Amino acid sequence: MNSAIFSRGRLLLWGGSLALAIALPLVFKSGFMVSLLCQMGIMVVFALSYNMLLGQTGLLSFGHAVYYGLGAFATMHTLNLIGKDGSPLLVALLPLVGGLAGLLAGVVLGYVTTKKAGTTFAMISLGIGELVAACSLMFPGFFGGEGGISGNRVIAKQTFLGFTWGPQVEMYGLIVVWAFLATVAMFALTQTPLGRMANAVRDNPERAEFVGYDTQRVRYLMLILSGFFAGIAGGLTALNYEIVTAETLNAHTSGVVLLMTFVGGIGFFFGPIIGAILITVMQIVIGGLTHAWLLYFGLFFLFMVLMAPGGIASLIAVQHKLWAAGLLPRMLPHYLATALPVLVLLAGLVGLIEMGYALLAGEGVGAGDTATKVMGMELQLNAPEPWAAALATAALGLLLTRWIGSRTRVAWNSALATLHGDKA
Repeated sequence: MNSAIFSRGRLLLWGGSLALAIALPLVFKSGFMVSLLCQMGIMVVFALSYNMLLGQTGLLSFGHAVYYGLGAFATMHTLNLIGKDGSPLLVALLPLVGGLAGLLAGVVLGYVTTKKAGTTFAMISLGIGELVAACSLMFPGFFGGEGGISGNRVIAKQTFLGFTWGPQVEMYGLIVVWAFLATVAMFALTQTPLGRMANAVRDNPERAEFVGYDTQRVRYLMLILSGFFAGIAGGLTALNYEIVTAETLNAHTSGVVLLMTFVGGIGFFFGPIIGAILITVMQIVIGGLTHAWLLYFGLFFLFMVLMAPGGIASLIAVQHKLWAAGLLPRMLPHYLATALPVLVLLAGLVGLIEMGYALLAGEGVGAGDTATKVMGMELQLNAPEPWAAALATAALGLLLTRWIGSRTRVAWNSALATLHGDKA
């Protein structure tokens, strides 16, 4: 294993990240924010486990929710099994049960799915995922049918170091510990010979076979380990929500974790962490503010695919290179100049979308002089004025974005040319 994992810089980074995670509930004290932070921590583990397949091994999976969901169900069954005879310490260790369930599922299902790579693997994983999701309704004895399985993580009156896991902030602490341990373990795995060979199988499987490595075995081992960490995330979900349903196994869950990983950046270890945090905020925060959040998410994903296919992490990496070369201060005025018209464009588009959704919902149809509340403003959706104002704002923002953006693009290309010239 590479000793860089234990370098002083790494230890400071890991320690600072852990300290920040512990301090967040001291700043965001509301129950909603603590619950949001809990969900972020769980999704970070889930996204990183998926990146072990997509980013490190080059396996596009459409059924990763299988290992996440089975880990959640195994954890919930174990929680109900220990019942009042258990202790808070046993509850704290239950995510390991979910990890073992995900690992076992990887052993059984991975042998079939990893026979092939590329498109074939993606289609097989999709079929396996749909098969397990269908079984969740066919076998209610284990999966609980449509209602799922519920439990109670506070199983005894005794405490472990003062913790009962009843308050949400205590559950957040447990999630932070497991997320931190899982993240460090997954990063350490990238520095091992298996992690290096997974990268080789991703980049050039023919050459890996030529030097004597069994590419199918490498894919199989990586899927098993990925299933283990996905199962840990599922176990944390079971304890956090105290209920597990068939939704944890379906294609939607697999699609969400894929988008988290891609948006964050599959080429960087910290990319899925960014993606998991961002998409969770969009799902919960923006989803609670507007019914159009799926449209916003789709537009955002389209923008990332077209403008930054390497994900948000790739943009951060480029800015870091510019900073190291002393070129970032040159670009900051251009970034700020571009931000204003982009905000104007977004304001116009959001206005059009929100008014359109309100109109489709019938809130402004036949209302006469009754105003409809859109984005905190009372608007007459039957009148042309609000539509014209939103359209004019979007048009103005688009024109300014294209005008200022062209100059920013020239400066950007110049900075990259200088950067590459310095390297040369």
